[in-house]
Amino acid sequence: MMMRRNIWCVILMAILMCSCKKSAKSEVKTNDDYKKPVAAASFRVVGYLREYNVVDGRAIQFDFSKITHLNIAFINPDAAGNFTTLDGLKELVTAAHAKNVKVLASIGGGLAPEYYTTLIATGSSREKLAASLASIADQYNLDGIDIDLEGHFVDDNYEAFVVAVKAALKPKGKLLTTAIATVYAAQYTNKALAQFDYINIMSYDKTGPWKPEKPGQHSPYSMAVDDLDYWSGTRGIAKERLSLGLPFYGYGFGSGVPEDMSFADIVKQYPGSENKDEVTVAAGGIMYYNGLPTIKSKTTLALQKAGGIMVWQLLQDGTGANSLLNIIDAEVKAAKK
Repeated sequence: MMMRRNIWCVILMAILMCSCKKSAKSEVKTNDDYKKPVAAASFRVVGYLREYNVVDGRAIQFDFSKITHLNIAFINPDAAGNFTTLDGLKELVTAAHAKNVKVLASIGGGLAPEYYTTLIATGSSREKLAASLASIADQYNLDGIDIDLEGHFVDDNYEAFVVAVKAALKPKGKLLTTAIATVYAAQYTNKALAQFDYINIMSYDKTGPWKPEKPGQHSPYSMAVDDLDYWSGTRGIAKERLSLGLPFYGYGFGSGVPEDMSFADIVKQYPGSENKDEVTVAAGGIMYYNGLPTIKSKTTLALQKAGGIMVWQLLQDGTGANSLLNIIDAEVKAAKK
């Protein structure tokens, strides 16, 4: 009787150990788990449109079916922190919402007004600006606010400012997002970054007309890899919160080439350039940009290592077979199958 009981005990223990191993295996994530792509159904495609194209009506003519989020750049206050009425924005928001696209007002920009340093410098001015941003989000039925402050604007007051904006928007159920550049990485505190629902990485402008001594590709594939590795790896931000920024424009270096061109103008002026990342003009200068194959490769990368794509900016795109947005859309839809 004792022997039979011992045998059954051994069998029972073996079953329990196997069960525990299976359970532990299912709970512990492996490196391969972190390589799995973000669910394509929740993958963001964030596009920027210029504020003046809202006023001139070009923005409302855009086909919203290939994006999920639209940022209007840039809707900045005056030096006192007050916002003026933007004609056409309500109509644009209504049109975008009809296609299930969220719309955000983006503030700041690469050439942000210098008075932002004053607006975010003290508690009272920060709170006023935060309240004003929440107010315009309500006024235009926006889905949130996008903060694009760069360089010296990301100062000792930046963290307190984004905390204040988050506090003003959260009770309203509004999004708070940002556009960041890795070159300024040390200036963004972890607490500041934690305030954002998602983060658009400006993975471009590695060089440009402001660096004539450094000609070359301003948005190489390697930069996208490095940027995603830094923000998700070194800084520990969940990949679902990151959007990889893609340029729909190029920069020229050398003789006889413009300083910058939209992708639309590049493919019109230089047939066959859509499948390349650079084109040499007759006078010898070179225009550097991202062609169709590179945009496709970067989209595949983002599907694996990020939660979305960000585009600057939508109206610089080509059309039909030369549309970069069409390439992005095709890759995202293929991932959903």
